[in-house]
Amino acid sequence: MSLPGDPRPEGPAHDPPEGPADDAPTPQGPAHDAPTPQGPADDARTPQGPAYDLPAPAGPAAAPPPEGPAYDLPAPQVVRDREWHRQSPKMLVIHPFRVLWSMAVPIVIAFIGINQSDGTWSVRLLPVLVIGALALGLIPWFTTHYRFTETQLQVRKGLINKSETTAPLDRVRSVDLESPPLHRVLGLARAKIGTGVDESRVELDGLAQDDAAQLREYLLLRGAGGRAGTVTGAAGQSPGSMPGAPGLPAGPGGEQPAGEQPAGEQPAGGRFDPGQPGSAGLAQEEVLAEIDWSWLRFAPFSLSSLVIVATALGVLFQFGDDFGILSQDRVEGTYEWLLAQAILALVLGGLLVLLVGWLLVSTANYVLQWWNLRLVREPGGTIRLTRGLLTTTSTTVEEARIRGVQLTEPLLLRAVGGGELTSLATGVGSGGTTKLLPPCPRRVAESVGHSVLGTGERLLDPTGDTPHDPGTGGDDRLDGPLTVSVRSHGPAAHRRLLVQSLWPTLFLTAGVAGLTWWLSWDWWIVAAVAVGAGLVNLGLAQLAYRNLGHQLTSEHIVSRSGALQRQRVVLERAGVIGWVVRQSFFQRRRGLADLLATTAAGPEVVTVSDIPLPWALALARQVNPTVVDQFRSAGEEP
Repeated sequence: MSLPGDPRPEGPAHDPPEGPADDAPTPQGPAHDAPTPQGPADDARTPQGPAYDLPAPAGPAAAPPPEGPAYDLPAPQVVRDREWHRQSPKMLVIHPFRVLWSMAVPIVIAFIGINQSDGTWSVRLLPVLVIGALALGLIPWFTTHYRFTETQLQVRKGLINKSETTAPLDRVRSVDLESPPLHRVLGLARAKIGTGVDESRVELDGLAQDDAAQLREYLLLRGAGGRAGTVTGAAGQSPGSMPGAPGLPAGPGGEQPAGEQPAGEQPAGGRFDPGQPGSAGLAQEEVLAEIDWSWLRFAPFSLSSLVIVATALGVLFQFGDDFGILSQDRVEGTYEWLLAQAILALVLGGLLVLLVGWLLVSTANYVLQWWNLRLVREPGGTIRLTRGLLTTTSTTVEEARIRGVQLTEPLLLRAVGGGELTSLATGVGSGGTTKLLPPCPRRVAESVGHSVLGTGERLLDPTGDTPHDPGTGGDDRLDGPLTVSVRSHGPAAHRRLLVQSLWPTLFLTAGVAGLTWWLSWDWWIVAAVAVGAGLVNLGLAQLAYRNLGHQLTSEHIVSRSGALQRQRVVLERAGVIGWVVRQSFFQRRRGLADLLATTAAGPEVVTVSDIPLPWALALARQVNPTVVDQFRSAGEEP
């Protein structure tokens, strides 16, 4: 340890390194007031002591942790006390209800079956089933514990099969919050914490909503600090509140730089307040998209709603008689009355009922899922999506892990100019994908997609002066990767798609011909089926070819495909880790191939279908020349 007035040690081991890392201001305060020898090389005051006797690392200084409103909170109490905690006692209501809900269908089916055979047994057995479900629901509360250590989150659960899950705090990449209806009534939330290693996440249920929000911000701060190579220090201190914290150097004379508050002078409550002095330098969240209820017009153009309506009608007809809703006599009487009416009126009435149900279900589903939609970019380098009417969800995706986006346009939605946007990321979301926007105007999805990608490139010719440059749109402005024109795959791919469309027609015609021979139908039915199916399949093949193509930009690979559901996938070139060239027997005869770009994001592969083989090799080598060239023998032409 050096004392004031001692001579400075000399020698190579004590020579401070030079470089950008030494240009940063040094910590100030009472602990660092020791005088240092004066001289030309000693104009700046430097701290002394055992903690400062090691040579500083060469090169630029470590990046500071992110700053802003999401990072001004102290650590929650559950993090500071290092004790094992149970879930909230309110979960004693939620767990039994959850078990009853999961067992509702078996209980109803058993009740109906027993009631049809012996009504007395159903009265005796139903209370037993309900009490058993309630008892099972109490077990998770007694067997689930969690705690935070200095470096980990630990969760223990299980009665017979016990398990313990850990998550390093400095590797937290996402914290998603969810509040189903009963949770919201009781003021609780569920947190799902992901480390980005795989799709598995650590779940903390039964947190108070305010505690869950504060815990989310703290964990994202710890994760961001770990990525920046910083240390957050003692629990309860954030980089904004720690004395001498990395990224918050003191200015000359010990004063804090503009936009930062000294430790102990944070806004009331520990939260960021734009009105407080000294807060002007902190970054604010950027709103990328908010719900616009004019988008509701796109809700009916989703076939998933039609499936829900059909399923509901099927359940009604299956169990309607058991509940007295649809009796056999009532249905037969209605059927006889309908037969007495015109067949056309019967068909139109059925279609009208289906259409009204489709509209109602699709609209209600849209409102329930996307109520209060808000997509923002947070200062810490994350994208946050909040939505939901009954069940509110908050999903976080780290921007550094977003490798691309996908624009999906189902046939009906495409006809009205709509689309859906999904992000492709590593280790987050469901299957590496997170749906960012519901059915909305395609221009909105494209604009938000470009914002999420953060792309500044505008394709092949940055000036736009090249004649017929596929990077220029009709308005003479350069497009982004979601709007650029794709390169068609040529006549060979067209012929292959047309031939492929014949196979379903042949199989369907053969099946109808067999039924016609077996049931002695008229043979004109076979001809009608062949012509109708052939025209439909040829139309789908033509549509698939029009949607087939690819494009390569300075930063992204663009692949487009699909007939009934057109998909444009944009993948960062930096996110490609390998290539697979796959050819079937028929593709080899036509000189085509499927080029698969392997990646850690999303579905882990992006396919460019039916591309000419020379184009596939050239595309792969242009993106990853070293990866492709190592598989070519010397002198071999691509």
